[in-house]
Amino acid sequence: MNIVVLAGGLSTERDVSFKTGSMVAKALKENGHKVILLDVFMGYKDEETDLTGIFDKADEISIKVDNIPEIAPDLKKVKASRKDQSDCFFGPNVIRMCQMADIVFMALHGENGENGKLQAAFDLLGVRYTGSDYLSSAIAMNKGMAKQFFMANKIPTPMGISMTRETREDDITKLPLKLPCVVKPCCGGSSIGVTIVNDPKEFTEALEEAFHWENELIIEEYVKGREFSVGVMEGKALPVIEIAPIEGFYDYKNKYKAGSAVETCPADIPADVTANMQHYAEEVARVIGLDTYSRCDFLWNEEDGIYCLETNTLPGMTPTSLLPQEAQVIGMNFNQLCEKLIEISLRKYN
Repeated sequence: MNIVVLAGGLSTERDVSFKTGSMVAKALKENGHKVILLDVFMGYKDEETDLTGIFDKADEISIKVDNIPEIAPDLKKVKASRKDQSDCFFGPNVIRMCQMADIVFMALHGENGENGKLQAAFDLLGVRYTGSDYLSSAIAMNKGMAKQFFMANKIPTPMGISMTRETREDDITKLPLKLPCVVKPCCGGSSIGVTIVNDPKEFTEALEEAFHWENELIIEEYVKGREFSVGVMEGKALPVIEIAPIEGFYDYKNKYKAGSAVETCPADIPADVTANMQHYAEEVARVIGLDTYSRCDFLWNEEDGIYCLETNTLPGMTPTSLLPQEAQVIGMNFNQLCEKLIEISLRKYN
């Protein structure tokens, strides 16, 4: 097949997306496909060009990727570096190249990758792509909305509230929450802008940090527990993986710096806890409508039980990512996983 692996974009997870994209592109090329790794924002060339035979030049025109930096990208600099300075999210020739592909592998993370806007545009443009549709992607990306779906369907989740810049309240005693709590952007990913708050001064600082990234936040009760993740493919849960950061919590640095966390799959937890966690992951996929693949994050402790934190519609596919590790346990290597994700995504078009 002719495949475009779409990466980059303008989210805080831009650099992570490149690493996912490069790993996926390498695997798909090894599987025998013609693959172009493309930055959705920068595009190809500076203006419209003749794309005849473009997939025969895939290796030549694919972007080259470095290691993931330990800090989030400066998006103002990224925008300033695009030569045409267009307001269009799609870089030159991106839409035409995606329309020429048999399928677009969505290696994007964060805003305008996982929030459904790109999926909606592709639906209108007749572009086939991997992953869930626009509506389920939008619901899952908005942590406040997803939490409402969890609660309505009896999926345990930490108690929380939403806050916007207009409704900002720095005095936590006026909110229906107690310290400690967690402050995080509503639609962000990779734990960027997330703070565990222990005192009122930290609360104000946490609001400043989170509002730096977005206009809407989620503030929820802090649940002390072990961290887990469960991938779901076609409604069926994969083995549970435990993530134990060596220092702190599972933040941006610990997610993408090799050796920063100990990951165990299958997780060493009681069988009934495993079964319940997998059940809740499948329920999340069902009620939100994630009909291809996704990954759900959990906390668990023996006293309070299981808490579902959020779900991810385009899980990372980097060297330290969780979904590939879970697939490996059931005998599916990385190349086979990439092929499987394309296979199950194409079914919705048939």
